[in-house]
Amino acid sequence: MIKYLTAGESHGPELTGIIEGIPAGFEIRKEEIDEILTRRQLKTGAGGRMNIEKDQVSITAGIVNNLTTGGPIAITIKNKDWKNWKNRDIDPYLVPRPGHADFAGTVKYNHSDIRHVLERASARETATRTALGSICLLILLDLNIYIFGYVASIGSKTSGDIDFSDLEKLRDSQKSSSTMCPNRESDNEFKNEIKIARKNKDTLGGSISVIVKGLPVGLGSYVHYDRKIDGRIAAAFMSVQSVKGVSIGNGIEAYKSFGTEFHDEILLDNKELKRNTNNSGGIEGGMTTGEDLVATAYLKPISTTLTPLKSVNLKTKEQVETVYERSDTCSVPRAVPIFETIIAIEVLQCLLDKTGGDNKKEIIERKEKLPGKFIDDFDMGSEKWIMGYDL
Repeated sequence: MIKYLTAGESHGPELTGIIEGIPAGFEIRKEEIDEILTRRQLKTGAGGRMNIEKDQVSITAGIVNNLTTGGPIAITIKNKDWKNWKNRDIDPYLVPRPGHADFAGTVKYNHSDIRHVLERASARETATRTALGSICLLILLDLNIYIFGYVASIGSKTSGDIDFSDLEKLRDSQKSSSTMCPNRESDNEFKNEIKIARKNKDTLGGSISVIVKGLPVGLGSYVHYDRKIDGRIAAAFMSVQSVKGVSIGNGIEAYKSFGTEFHDEILLDNKELKRNTNNSGGIEGGMTTGEDLVATAYLKPISTTLTPLKSVNLKTKEQVETVYERSDTCSVPRAVPIFETIIAIEVLQCLLDKTGGDNKKEIIERKEKLPGKFIDDFDMGSEKWIMGYDL
């Protein structure tokens, strides 16, 4: 079973992560993880912190000579901003920002300074999760399972239609985008929306969609709530800072449709089982159908705004306005690799639940034998039977 832990404060010396349950024999290079971390530091919409940090991972256990050993993998990421804080006299942070973890976190842990909350609640923590999830993403790539995320909306502007048949072409288009959207027209609209928000001393949210291609049928399960792959993905997405909603496929619009319009019909094409639509986002009953898995996260605007909001000073007990803490105008563009990598953790876990295996050779051999794509994979019964129990 894949499990991971992260530790570290936003302005502390470093971030730490451990992930276990990773099979042996997969090639993982530090440079590939660093490249994914670099995408998380996209400048559009970002605050001043991204001018300071240059995230690079140090691998201290579990990957030797670029190969996974089967043991726990440990990583660290240095916080360059630490040098600006380690000798600073820090004033107590006393005014909770609406929308942030400040208020509830201070109450829960009985802190006398809100900074203890924001240091850990900060989205800086996602750098560690992105690094750990990158390991899973690279393993899935080795198994011919491909993940692509993009910005689907910023504020009220949407990305429009995108052809996902060629992910390499989309990735190339995305490299020239400043908002992680492969649609050039939408990219320009998104940039303009972020500029308007910054000019108005405000913040802006949006949505990120992730597509997973090459999945076999039957990852996940219907037998228990915690084994449903859509439930696992939704929980993982909701755990990311600022996320307020998740949809699978066109699920968020499903309530508007008739069943005959929404459900994806099963078609037989020369012994191959296919769908002509994918409204379910590649998941039915908590399991993959073999179609593209599509999941979308909806992010609220960043809680720290240049325009003050009403709050209360918890020391003086007075009504006051919030104090600005350096932050992004819009975090959506640089959050794309976060969702690509955390979905990779859940997908790899569900794949390993299906195949078993402790090393690359075993997993590849078992994955290639998984059924469900062709009509001849099925050997169905024809005799009547009784629902019998020994009562």
